[in-house]
Amino acid sequence: MAGHSKWANIKHRKGRQDAKRSKVWSKCSRAIIVAAKNGGGDPAGNLALRYAIDDAKSHNMPKDTITNAIKKGSGGLEGVTFESLSYEGYGAGGVAIIVDCLTDKRTRTAPEIKKIFEVNGGSLGAPGCVTFMFETKGQIILPKEAGDEDTIMTIALEAGAEDVADEDESWVILTQASDFVAVKDAVDAANLPVTSAQITKIPGNTVACSGSDAKKVWNLVEAFEDHDDVQKVYANFDIPEEELTTLTESE
Repeated sequence: MAGHSKWANIKHRKGRQDAKRSKVWSKCSRAIIVAAKNGGGDPAGNLALRYAIDDAKSHNMPKDTITNAIKKGSGGLEGVTFESLSYEGYGAGGVAIIVDCLTDKRTRTAPEIKKIFEVNGGSLGAPGCVTFMFETKGQIILPKEAGDEDTIMTIALEAGAEDVADEDESWVILTQASDFVAVKDAVDAANLPVTSAQITKIPGNTVACSGSDAKKVWNLVEAFEDHDDVQKVYANFDIPEEELTTLTESE
């Protein structure tokens, strides 16, 4: 968990370039469209849509853009069909990586994902080769100024959270995936600021990574996030924060 939440915190604290933010919004729109198409446009009765909307909001996606994506999905995709795919493999130093995609052309996406692994010092693995190392959880990250430990823990645990961790400049709330919405609603009802809120995959163990391996792993993850078909990237690296900060500042 340490590497994952540290990574999320650094990326949110440092921010992203405008071009990358636009790409994130495009991916959020795709997830909302697919969720609305598959389960209807009402997030109250479509949990996948609720997750997609919450994720979009955590990336400061405009409300009108979210609404338009829901309408587009509810009204059909004009013949475009997206397929959900997941690829697994390893980065430098044996770091485990999962790449979740939404694609309209598997024959394009598969070789491109394989090539990204290879050119960045990694390797594509067989299905299931690293999934067992991760557990699906709800994760809500709050800035430290959101409140004191007793306040955050009381709100989160009473709503059904599993744990609240003090991690440097943030509070990290973990939930079972089934309890994520209830806990997020409790946090929102308390008017607490949220840095990030999503259903994610948390590694059971992390791999210490520094120097050239850290740079290769970071470049690999960045290459995946830049790919239009990639929705989420999960990894179990634990890069020292000083190095991680340097890597994000060099983007």
